[in-house]
Amino acid sequence: MQTLSIKRFGFAIASASIVSYLGCVFVMMTVPKDVAIRFFNSLMHGVDVTTIMRWDMPIGETILGAVGIFVLGWLFGALIACGYNCCGKVTRDERAGNRK
Repeated sequence: MQTLSIKRFGFAIASASIVSYLGCVFVMMTVPKDVAIRFFNSLMHGVDVTTIMRWDMPIGETILGAVGIFVLGWLFGALIACGYNCCGKVTRDERAGNRK
């Protein structure tokens, strides 16, 4: 069984999370409000997000949100890699040191 690098897998998930977050920021900045609401409602399987959408997000909160998403993504990725490494099935050959 191959093992995952906890740091690298955490960074990969964090990077994917930040790209997703920045994509969301881009959509909010570039499309009209009604289109953004329709888009996010469709992502939320019909939940109406109109009342929770904020259109006046300060840049400081946006940056803090991006940092928070990155940190949480890294922690989540590290947790996945750790679980994968700890709970994976090791074959008899791998225990003997014969890796393929």
